[in-house]
Amino acid sequence: MTPNRNAGPAPQRRAPAVVLLLPALAAALALGGCTLSAPDPATPSSATSPTAGSTVKTSEFSTLDAAGVETIRSTGTARLDMSSGTLDKESVRVTPDSYGPEINTRGSGKINLTIVAPNGEITGETDRIRFNTTDKRADFSEVTYFLTAASAEEFFALIRDGVERYGIDADSAERWISSTESDPEGKSDFSITSGTATGLDVNYDLRYDGGKDTQVIIVHVRPAA
Repeated sequence: MTPNRNAGPAPQRRAPAVVLLLPALAAALALGGCTLSAPDPATPSSATSPTAGSTVKTSEFSTLDAAGVETIRSTGTARLDMSSGTLDKESVRVTPDSYGPEINTRGSGKINLTIVAPNGEITGETDRIRFNTTDKRADFSEVTYFLTAASAEEFFALIRDGVERYGIDADSAERWISSTESDPEGKSDFSITSGTATGLDVNYDLRYDGGKDTQVIIVHVRPAA
């Protein structure tokens, strides 16, 4: 009689099956066109992209802090926003108690100045821009710039342009022009009645001297009353 040998359950050999599954999974992924890769740290996501949620404020208008003034000088262009009727200090990045800068480019070229008004624009080529206010005002009470002409004829043309574009009083302007034409070598300081066609008060303060080569108009731009 042969003895009955009970050796217990036969050992289960599963390791080869796992080894076989791994190559099969890799082959399936390759056939399916799928790849596993880590995110490229050099590529910004939408959350870290410079344009996503950016707090950098860009504007078409000039500022009057040190950097803004330097930009005006270097580009020869200034664009101020008075479309609300005022030029607020905060909007041009100066402190509430600031008196504002004076921008003078005499000898180095002129600045193409544009003031965006409630109705249209006020423009001119100038080498001096000043800002009037007090340390108690939140805005500037006046923006002043200077227009120049090399002849009486050019001077008269600038005045008539202001009449047409800004509503400066035509009768007052023509009386002054007629008087000056009759005495071209004379001198005259005269403030023409302001115009408000743009929604701002635009005043031409004339400085005429027939004995000089350059004639000057001081332009005052103020919030309308």
